[in-house]
Amino acid sequence: MSGNLLHVNATVTCPHGARATVLPAQARVVVSGNFAASVADQYTVTGCPFMVANKPQPCVTIRWVAPSTRIRINGSPAVLRSSTGLCQSPEQVPQGPPNVSVVQQRAVGR
Repeated sequence: MSGNLLHVNATVTCPHGARATVLPAQARVVVSGNFAASVADQYTVTGCPFMVANKPQPCVTIRWVAPSTRIRINGSPAVLRSSTGLCQSPEQVPQGPPNVSVVQQRAVGR
């Protein structure tokens, strides 16, 4: 399997344009000088402007529901550009998929 691997400085935004930051769970695996991203990392979204019926309903976290099936980082599935994720509100309501625009160019699992 091959795919574009996310790292902690990859550009990831919520569907409403707010930037996500990653707190890495590991400090061993590095790609392009950055820690590789996995589902064990904490993904935080700040500044999401989304509202429902005049009630703020911002995206605050990202949960990756379909990460890599073959690439693991310290036992946790890696996150690829093609991985499926859900941005979630404080009440854990799904808000839509995150947008990934900058990643490590290529990772190859054997």
